[in-house]
Amino acid sequence: MKSLVFSGEKSNNTGRGVVMKVLPGFPYPLGATWDGKGVNFALFSENAMGVELCLFDAIDKKKEADRIRMTEQTNHIWHCYLPDARPGWLYGYRVSGTYNPSSGHRFNPAKVLVDPYAKAIARRTKWDDTMFGYSVGQPLEDMVMDERDNAAFAPLCAVIDPAFTWGNDRPPKIPWHETIIYEAHVKGLTVLHPELPPALRGTYAGLASEPIIDYLQRLGITAVELMPIHHYVDDQHLAKRGFSNYWGYNTLGFFAPANRYGSGTMSVVHEFKMMVRSLHAAGIEVILDVVYNHTAEGDHLGPTLSFRGIDNSVYYRLVSNNRRYYKDYTGCGNTLNMLHPQVLQLIMDSLRYWVIEMHVDGFRFDLASTLARELHEVDRLGSFFDIIQQDPIISQVKLIAEPWDLGEGGYQVGNFPPLWTEWNGRYRDAIRRFWKGDGRQVAEMATRLSGSSDLYGHGGRRPHASINFITAHDGFTLHDLVSYNQKHNSANGEDNRDGTNDNISWNCGSEGPTDNAKITALRERQRRNFMATLLLSQGVPMICGGDETGRTQQGNNNAYCQDNEISWTHWDLNKEQREFLLFTREIVHILKTNPVLRQRKFFHGRTIRGSQIKDITWFSPKGREMTDVEWNAESVRYLGVRLAGDAISEVDEMGQPIFGDTLLILLNAHHDPISFVLPAHQKDTKWELKVDTAIQTGEPPGKMAKGGRAYNLHGRSLALFRLATRK
Repeated sequence: MKSLVFSGEKSNNTGRGVVMKVLPGFPYPLGATWDGKGVNFALFSENAMGVELCLFDAIDKKKEADRIRMTEQTNHIWHCYLPDARPGWLYGYRVSGTYNPSSGHRFNPAKVLVDPYAKAIARRTKWDDTMFGYSVGQPLEDMVMDERDNAAFAPLCAVIDPAFTWGNDRPPKIPWHETIIYEAHVKGLTVLHPELPPALRGTYAGLASEPIIDYLQRLGITAVELMPIHHYVDDQHLAKRGFSNYWGYNTLGFFAPANRYGSGTMSVVHEFKMMVRSLHAAGIEVILDVVYNHTAEGDHLGPTLSFRGIDNSVYYRLVSNNRRYYKDYTGCGNTLNMLHPQVLQLIMDSLRYWVIEMHVDGFRFDLASTLARELHEVDRLGSFFDIIQQDPIISQVKLIAEPWDLGEGGYQVGNFPPLWTEWNGRYRDAIRRFWKGDGRQVAEMATRLSGSSDLYGHGGRRPHASINFITAHDGFTLHDLVSYNQKHNSANGEDNRDGTNDNISWNCGSEGPTDNAKITALRERQRRNFMATLLLSQGVPMICGGDETGRTQQGNNNAYCQDNEISWTHWDLNKEQREFLLFTREIVHILKTNPVLRQRKFFHGRTIRGSQIKDITWFSPKGREMTDVEWNAESVRYLGVRLAGDAISEVDEMGQPIFGDTLLILLNAHHDPISFVLPAHQKDTKWELKVDTAIQTGEPPGKMAKGGRAYNLHGRSLALFRLATRK
């Protein structure tokens, strides 16, 4: 295909008969920066032949009021300074150069483009064929450039005034071993809350409101992990079917908070900052789920919104022998090019911005294995990790990896560097299999319950490297995990083909809603088992928002496009839901008040610090330590573990050891009850019952039981005891 070179129309006229004063400006910082007197504009493009700054009067205008040719270029950065520009001005770019997709270049000056460093995006994408850089419908080999102007439909950036009164805001800096994460969606958590004014529902301000913060505090969590709030795009195929990208894993602006969550009472940037300030005042950290592995521009047939038109061959990983196509490790059509220093800088600048300017406390990196791919294979010592490690700002906040992607060798659970924590997918699967009743699971269960030392007990990592979760936004909710054997995604309009088929779930005897009282009771007990296990395990627990109240997605395990009551949190709780919420709060309280459950180091399986008993001991129902036969038997579905409170690694501010209670956890995943002999390491050992998930049996918490005597552990249940005698 013949290469075409376009220069674009040049004009420095404002469109109002007034000549705009344009000064050379500076190449740093990138983006649009208000300095109190004017605005500096700077855009990186290594292969462009021309760049024009487009200024718009209003978001409903179909054409820019002015185009300003940027003549200054320093180290591939195009820049200018407008002394008359002010916060609130709307802008975009047109970038001209070679259009030849097979060589990796897709410049098209007919398209208004989003600034990769935009701090606010005021107008969202409006879908039209002009949003594509090529003529839609043309044969692939004849992808003719579309020269129609898209200014009426393109998303528009806005200049911001960053000034904000933070007051005495300070990051809570919750230690990892004391962290309890709550995964939440800004809209989903707040949109149905009856105590919020309608204008605040579904917004940052709503999340910062007294009713929501009070709820989170009473639950006992220490951090909210917000699903993507970077500005994202609703895919065209979803918009055509009346859906939206509810989850938000389709980023366009890595510096701009999504304006769809603004209440309109203030600028969206200020509203986000206000939310962070309010959560911090309540002692709650803010962690952002960030998507730096791909962008909203999709594959080779996707729209030209920003990066593709600014410098396609720089920003994306392209197939080496045909650069028309994109390497796709994400399943979303493209992969950001982490091999280019400018892309690394973009990501690092974005991370620093959210920490320094927006005061967030950490990040969860979606499909983080993609960020580690130097050539093709995942490299745990890649450039990205090196840069993070040495950065004085980013290295000090919470870093969570989703340690997999869709490419070959992408499953990297346990392989990230020491600075990182990880979503522990092996923990999720092991806990599900054990309580589902699968055989030969006790050894795996024990490893996950005690902090996954096989994955993290090397290279200087600690138990907190394991972010333990049983459910997350992707997959069944906890209610649905015990109510469905199969996914039910027909509402997504994809004939139930989307979403995983491997759910490791069990419906307890009937698919979906049922009036069978026995099945309902079993499901309630299974939910208590899962929640108790999650919060009593070593590592950092993450609760999926709504699980504590029994939120259901009606069996949908891929509700990414369901911006409706399928996904939203409901607050009109029935009796069972209220009881489960109280149960969750109780277990969170037990976790927070028992240091032995918050180990900073791995257990050794031996006596330490003069304790009479090992720091951790595994028991069979006979009250003796588990044998090799029991560990490996297919039929064994029970387990007991004693955690010695006088042999823990917790110390106070003066370095003195903090001794806590010794706890005993009994687990029975078999359908039949088990007579479990309580261990006795001295003659008068007594155990106080704190929790029994088979609460319908009438076993009251606080009941005392003697060591050496049998406790009737009901089928499919968990019991927690506290040692009531001291040496």
